[in-house]
Amino acid sequence: MMRGKAIKKGIYLVVDPQMNKVVLLRKLSELLLNDQIIAVQVWDNFKGLENIPEFIDKICDICKPSSVPVLLNNRWELLKATKADGVHFDEIPPNYKMIKKSISEKSLVGLTCNNDLEIIEWAINNQLDYISFCSIFPSSTSNSCELVDFKVIQKARSLTQMPIFLAGGIKPENIKLLGKLDFDGVAVISGIMGAKNPTAAVQDYYSELKK
Repeated sequence: MMRGKAIKKGIYLVVDPQMNKVVLLRKLSELLLNDQIIAVQVWDNFKGLENIPEFIDKICDICKPSSVPVLLNNRWELLKATKADGVHFDEIPPNYKMIKKSISEKSLVGLTCNNDLEIIEWAINNQLDYISFCSIFPSSTSNSCELVDFKVIQKARSLTQMPIFLAGGIKPENIKLLGKLDFDGVAVISGIMGAKNPTAAVQDYYSELKK
């Protein structure tokens, strides 16, 4: 399929709409100035948010100069109402054939995987752009995910060369526990956006990822 902005290797940032908007947009702008983020996902935690498309477009406007793709968490229908580049599904959507026909061919599509190999095979067969495993470690922001068996991640890599991201409880100090897993990056939310200095936090992650 012809795609738009490809997913690169590195840190995939997840942002929470419930965070103070001024602080969120400021931190995101700082991170993108330093070319440290490879993709931004907008978590579908929109409770109480009055103008969702406007909020998403503000994020897209910040990301566009750096050619960083913005993905919507589950809410694929907002692709037509916003400048977002794609969608990340937490689980296989039952109506994916219809969704695929409804969105642009250039839209990036990703999927959260766990220990079920059938989900991985579905992502491969449907030519998704990347997959993300959750949860790697216990996490307050991904407490609905079961912990992933590292052997499943190794099996996934043997089945596909699509980008593989790891998510859930990943911190600079536990990246070494990932051992020799073959993956393309990590998805992070509180470890960066919750830091007083998100730029320094990202540098800490990259320092450990390069070891």
